[in-house]
Amino acid sequence: MTYFDISVAAAPSDGKDAYIAFAKKTGKIFREHGALQVIDTWGDDIPDGQVTDFKKAVALKDGETVAVGWIAWPDKATRDAAWAILMDPEGPMGGMDMPFDGKRMIFGAFDTIAES
Repeated sequence: MTYFDISVAAAPSDGKDAYIAFAKKTGKIFREHGALQVIDTWGDDIPDGQVTDFKKAVALKDGETVAVGWIAWPDKATRDAAWAILMDPEGPMGGMDMPFDGKRMIFGAFDTIAES
């Protein structure tokens, strides 16, 4: 079944164009290394939660927007092999500046357990 990387980040609201450019550039790189699909989204209707929510998860500040992305991989092995190359400082994403605060980004990898 499909394996996913999912990330949630706080991005400067006035930096949407830079975020889109970054997403297009990195999406192409992920696809070249085996990703089936790369989707980046820009928060539009992010409600406040009673206990937690997307805003709290990334310590959202004034002038920022929640951005969520996911990468679909055919399997964990393909994902792991790609990340080994992509995270190498000499790899295709080495030294790339992120248009958001990476320290407040949350991310993880997920196995598919059901599809509808």
